[in-house]
Amino acid sequence: MEQFIGTGVALITPFTSKNTIDFDALERLVNYQIENGIDYLVVLGTTAETSTLTKQEKQDVRDRIIEINKSRLPLVVGIGGNDTQNIIEELQTTDLSGFSAILSVSPYYNKPTQEGIYQHFKAISEASPLPIILYNVPPRTGSNMKPNTVIRLANDFKNIVGIKEAAGDFEQALELVQRKPKGFMIISGEDKLALPLTLSGGSGVISVIGQGLPKKFSQIIKLGLAGESTKAFDLFFKLSTCIDLIFEEGNPAGIKGLLHKLNICGYHVRLPLVHVSHDLQQKINTFADTYKKN
Repeated sequence: MEQFIGTGVALITPFTSKNTIDFDALERLVNYQIENGIDYLVVLGTTAETSTLTKQEKQDVRDRIIEINKSRLPLVVGIGGNDTQNIIEELQTTDLSGFSAILSVSPYYNKPTQEGIYQHFKAISEASPLPIILYNVPPRTGSNMKPNTVIRLANDFKNIVGIKEAAGDFEQALELVQRKPKGFMIISGEDKLALPLTLSGGSGVISVIGQGLPKKFSQIIKLGLAGESTKAFDLFFKLSTCIDLIFEEGNPAGIKGLLHKLNICGYHVRLPLVHVSHDLQQKINTFADTYKKN
């Protein structure tokens, strides 16, 4: 799965001021990624505010991104949740042509045991027509998919090809790198840890900041994959402040604030999220103006 080594981005869903999907902005966003060195795109993940999209809107977003992309980059589609049977039905009834893999989050809210998480992904593996990238994000799901469970899944199911690891625990991520079977990808789900994890044997990142600063962030990950740590960290430290800013009031409100400043899309989000405060937007604007000069 070499097509998923490097920098992927978790695309936002742009909205108009009337709360409808802004497909013109979506086209600008996708082309901005392709033209600035991003390796693959993740469609309808958490950053896309998928939980607030209707079934038809999800289909419209999938179709439009496939149309815009024109097979230029590999596409990953988010299909996950806390109802295993519902996910299986979605896999069986959704047209997944145009996508190369699915990203599936560990079940949230239910707080299953490790055995429950294993059985959940076993069922998804047996139903999925595409390779699967697991997604571990305990701050959102309420439970941690532990390394033993991940490695068990990686060894038992060949179509489970990697994990987006966002537990905020670098020691856990390193354990995954150390114990993973050959070819299984450990992908950072956290922009701040993406470079050190890549330098430690990870496969890169599925990034949020990357869609706002795609050229520089993808360059950082390329340098990391090449083992050029000094050059990579020099670049990373120049934009690390912005990573803090875009997550200060939550995702994707922060990255939409940056994309708004870059004239790619509006800052609009759907309730229960709200757009970033005036003060934070000003900080993001100041960073963007200063960064552009360097």
